[in-house]
This record gives sequence, C-alpha cells and structure tokens, in this order.
Amino acid sequence: MNVTIDKNSGYCFGVEFAIQMAEDELAHDETLYCLGDIVHNRMEVERLHEQGLRIIDRAQLEQLHDCKVLIRAHGEPPETYQLALRNNIELIDASCPVVLKLQNRVKHAFDSTRRQDGQIVIYGQPGHAEVAGLNGQTGNRALIVMTEADLDQVDFARPVTLFSQTTKSTAGFYHMKAVIEERIKAAGGSLDSFDANDSICRQVSNREPALAKFAAVHDVVIFVSGRKSSNGKALFSVVNKTNERSYFVENELEIDEEWFHGAESVGICGATSTPMWLMQRVKERIEQVPEAVA
Repeated sequence: MNVTIDKNSGYCFGVEFAIQMAEDELAHDETLYCLGDIVHNRMEVERLHEQGLRIIDRAQLEQLHDCKVLIRAHGEPPETYQLALRNNIELIDASCPVVLKLQNRVKHAFDSTRRQDGQIVIYGQPGHAEVAGLNGQTGNRALIVMTEADLDQVDFARPVTLFSQTTKSTAGFYHMKAVIEERIKAAGGSLDSFDANDSICRQVSNREPALAKFAAVHDVVIFVSGRKSSNGKALFSVVNKTNERSYFVENELEIDEEWFHGAESVGICGATSTPMWLMQRVKERIEQVPEAVA
C-alpha cells in the first residue's frame, strides 16, 4: 500500500504557538500549570505532562497563588485575568490572535447593541473554552446556538448580531444565518437589524475543501484526532462525506487491519489539534499491515 500523510493537516498557528510557549517555559521551569487541556488531543497532553505541564480546572485555579499559568489558544473570559491579579498569578498568555481579535469584536458589538436592546448570538458549542471566552465579553449574556432548536431562545423582533466560534463549519454557519433570516421575516422583523459576522478562522475553513480533495484520491482515509476536538468532528464529517471508507482514530492502537482490505492507497489526515508526530506514528503502524490482509 502507498501510505501518505496530508501535508496540510496538523496544528494550526494558534495551537502550535501555545505548545511552543509551553515548551519554552518548561525548558527552565519544572512545573507549569495550564487552565484546561492545552490542546484537545490526549496524546499530546500526555507528552507535555511528562515535561511538567499540569492541567488544572477553574476550581483549582482559584486555589493557586504566586505561580505561572498558561492560557491556551482558546482564550479566556475577563474574569480569569481578574482572578490572576488577585492571586498574584503570572499568566503566560497563548491565546490565539484570531480568537483575541474576535473577542474584541464581540465586546464592541455587545456594547453597541445594548443601546438598541439587541442580542449577541454565538454559533458554537456550549461549554467550549473558546465560546466561554467569547461569552465572557458580553458578561455571559450572549445566546449560544448549535442547532435550529437552540434559536427558540432568540427574540427575532429585536436586533440580532451573529458571530461564530472560529473552528465551526462554514456550511453550518451559513445554514444558521439563513434560518435566522427566515425567522426574522416570519416574526415581521427587518433584516436591516440583523448583522451576521463570519468569524470562522480561514486557516481552519480552508482545510475543508482541501481535505475533501485529499479524501477523494485515496481508497481508505484514516482521520487522526482527539475525541474532544470540535474541529476534529467538523473536519471528519467532511472527509467521511467524501469517502465512506474513512475512519476516525485517536492513535495508532485503534487501527483495524481489516479496514485496508483491497486498498492500494491510504491517506492520513487530522484536525488542527493533531500533532504531526502522531500522524507519523499512525503511518508507521499502517505500514506494518501484512500484504495478505491489505
């Protein structure tokens, strides 16, 4: 079999930046705390744990004093920075520049729409770290939507400003935008009071068509991603729609040799949170599949 790793898969700039900052700090500090998983990939979290990175939750953060804490690429709400000041915590801020820019846009929109009794709607995964950071810019007053049913909480007779979590599907965002427009019309409102902002990261969204092309030229596709990754789920759906012989794995131990029966070409790709070293490990495992099986 010919086994190929997609050269465009792997870390986006924001994740790569955060991991580099963590490794730089750990080069001269035995321990560095990180608020939440630095990346939604268990294998990478375990690798960095061996170097001294300790994952903490918000309750644990409140108990810490006089130490260093890494803010991951997803960003954080204002209250995290306020807590750090109170507890004399030095923040190593690895927030993705794209996310920080979006946080500023959301805050500006919230301050502006309050005067018009408007609503901020965020198309994103409830409870996701990035969404929590964006919602924090509104004092946690934004409406978080993932499905059409979630839109029932929106008052379509009032102004609506829509943003998206940066790693969501472009197709999903524009579908939600169209549904909102339909509901505004049905409520007798004006589309002039609807401001839709496509805030999806282009480094992420541009991967969708590229992955579809990659998946189409291989007999079997192995998609490598952590199961917590929102981006991983979105990108795998693109791959799976293009090639029904595509499989989602977290690591090389989940490879099933039966998947490759009759395959001459195998493609390996992954999410923006998938390290290249892990895709390489998956490649090496597939290359061990006996020819009689393949």
